[in-house]
Amino acid sequence: MGIVYGMNRLSTTEESVLGVAAQRLEQLQAAIETVIHGKSEAVRLAVVALIAGGHLLVEDVPGVGKTTLAQALARSLDLSFQRIQFTSDLLPSDLIGLSVYNERSSEFEFKRGPVFAHVVLADEINRTTPKTQSALLEAMAEGHVTVEGVTYPLPRPFIVVATQNPIEHHGTYPLPESQLDRFMLRVRIGYPEPEVERRILRERTQSDPLASLRPVMNGEEVLELQRVVAQVRVDDALVDYLLRIVEATRRSEMLDLGVSPRGTLALFRAAQALALTEHRSYCLPDDIKRLVMPVFAHRLVVNSRFSSSMRRSEEAEAVLREIIKTVAVPV
Repeated sequence: MGIVYGMNRLSTTEESVLGVAAQRLEQLQAAIETVIHGKSEAVRLAVVALIAGGHLLVEDVPGVGKTTLAQALARSLDLSFQRIQFTSDLLPSDLIGLSVYNERSSEFEFKRGPVFAHVVLADEINRTTPKTQSALLEAMAEGHVTVEGVTYPLPRPFIVVATQNPIEHHGTYPLPESQLDRFMLRVRIGYPEPEVERRILRERTQSDPLASLRPVMNGEEVLELQRVVAQVRVDDALVDYLLRIVEATRRSEMLDLGVSPRGTLALFRAAQALALTEHRSYCLPDDIKRLVMPVFAHRLVVNSRFSSSMRRSEEAEAVLREIIKTVAVPV
């Protein structure tokens, strides 16, 4: 006998809340897609990261719209936004702020850095030193920063959208595993289809679509969506399926580093968020399979014995695809 997902009937109130949430998410996706054309999956995953309370890493070659996606997400929300261009001379204090002496009060005052925004764009994050990269660890994991023994909470909701180019290595500092593990999802945008690129050419000759993008959602609505996401049901069979994939990454002889408990929780939350974006109050096996690659691949480290001519990220994806084939899907 097959598993029946979401078999418990929703109350009228739950159905109403779900309907409103799904409608708001449709509006958000549609707003972003007025700027990012032909990349519905990348936009959907960006929305998933937002409502799941995670952070997003956009990794691709230059010029395909990494920064534009982050800016479109920020402009679609009535929230504070800061863009930080990461460079080799950027200091931790340039991110989180520093204490400045006030001669009038004869006291040191803390001047907040750009990380104190709801949406933070970390552009080309791998171009700054590990010391500066690590300044984001506490903010991304715990939602606050500590300076000189004093803890300052960050605004809620809070999301870091980071971009990086995986091809060019000159003057870059690869993100350590601890930093990569803080990103709930890693997405790629890819080159547009010819017809989509034709549309982009026509639009950009007249005006910048970002300039006309208006907010469709405020901070309280985002927080409410995050609360609704937590209500999405995940059947025990799906939890077992997820855990079997995780355990396979930890036991694989092809991997030096498998998926962490943080990664397991990230996939669980992302699956709930994906279900909500598709007007469901319950998860399906396809939600797990669809998200395994963007949630897990950047967390894996391939054993050097199995390295090939592929880039590190591609090697991890190849191993993960083989693992997925060996784990039975609940039916």
